[in-house]
Amino acid sequence: MNKYIDLIQQTFDFPTKEFHVEHNQLHFNGVNLMEIIETYGTPLKLTYLPKISENIQNAKTYFGNAIQQHNYKGNYTYCYCTKSSHFSFVLDEALKNDIHIETSSTFDIPLVRSLFEKGKITKETYIVCNGFKRQLYKQYITELLNDGFVNCIPVLDNLSEIDYYLEHVKVPFQVGIRIAADEEPKFGFYTSRLGVRYNDIIKLYEEKIKDNPNVSLKMLHFFINSGIRDTAYYWSELTRFIQKYVDLKKIAPSLDTMDIGGGWPIKTNVFFDYDYQYMAEQIVKNIKWMCAKNHTDEPNIFTEFGSYTVGESGAVMYSVLEEKLQNDKELWYMIDGSFITQLPDSWGLNQKYIMLAVNNWDEEYHNINLGGLTCDSMDYYNSEAHQFNIYLPKGEGKKQYLGFFHTGAYQESLGGYGGIQHCLIPAPKHVIIDRDTDGSIKHWLFAPEQSSDSMLKTLGY
Repeated sequence: MNKYIDLIQQTFDFPTKEFHVEHNQLHFNGVNLMEIIETYGTPLKLTYLPKISENIQNAKTYFGNAIQQHNYKGNYTYCYCTKSSHFSFVLDEALKNDIHIETSSTFDIPLVRSLFEKGKITKETYIVCNGFKRQLYKQYITELLNDGFVNCIPVLDNLSEIDYYLEHVKVPFQVGIRIAADEEPKFGFYTSRLGVRYNDIIKLYEEKIKDNPNVSLKMLHFFINSGIRDTAYYWSELTRFIQKYVDLKKIAPSLDTMDIGGGWPIKTNVFFDYDYQYMAEQIVKNIKWMCAKNHTDEPNIFTEFGSYTVGESGAVMYSVLEEKLQNDKELWYMIDGSFITQLPDSWGLNQKYIMLAVNNWDEEYHNINLGGLTCDSMDYYNSEAHQFNIYLPKGEGKKQYLGFFHTGAYQESLGGYGGIQHCLIPAPKHVIIDRDTDGSIKHWLFAPEQSSDSMLKTLGY
């Protein structure tokens, strides 16, 4: 008999650091998922908090090693990109690791205020303010600066943004400039809509910053939409960015920081083989080499990792409601949730996640499709990144549970957490998992499943 566990062990290098099986039940980072399901039921989302700190510390180690290896003179600063997940439990865990914050829009700033009032950050914490800014966002940033948040850095996204700060900020302050990088050739547009054109950056500095005693240029900011990957495209764009930094540094002595943005990938399949240490070393090596070539001081390096920080901490658990055989050949497992509303990237971006059975690993397996609860024909999941088929245990007569893993970034905000979902499918309950100082597992309910009352209130009933 071909068991499900045999299939997984033959297909992957399994067990892995994060996944192993005991008594035919899947464990995620040492957590017995069946115990969580038996306690709370499905569907449920979970966040395993220790993974957040683990990834942050790993990144600090990778860049620390690279800086030491290349005798690099600048330092490294880790910022968390709040848009990946704004939840308080995520920020609380991340900020235990001496990190800083990157914001994207207006209401990030009240969030920053709340963190300060609770003692989670100080007025010395870096607040890197990105995005194309409406007036209220600029007003909130100005208030932070006037209130003594000395490391709040508005990153200029266009030529006129600085005018507001020059008029309203009453203390000396620092700014950054975001470069409008060229997008990957396969992208629908040639140049990013965000940032200032390469040809306009020096002009912006000379006309609005250079001779103004109240403002200084601290940072040059760079982000590639396709992420930090070992491709000719990435290294070409990074080299172009470093050259602009070198050119700008010649006339802007206060410039001392290079922000290379976010985009470190996370494991979305069990075959994942990204070499983080190599990439950190190559980034540091390239910056150092070009600075030496141009007789320029090596800059401090900032990153803004969002998905990397929180993505691998998340998972979603479902149970199979029923099998349906359609057209004599399509076998469907109908789940007690929706991909469109609860894992929107799997629908909107065709994002693939690690998907594994939670129980019945000793049963035979078969090829299936997964169907969600909405009436939309697109509410399905039918392929993994490594193959065209999905296999799950047959488990005839037994309840089958399955999990999607590394779903911790963006899915709640894109799905409209706490709001109105397609077909009024409720947001699932959310469980937080942590470890005590002795390593024992503890868990608690952060939020119950969304109720009909909350939806009807939002809809005006």
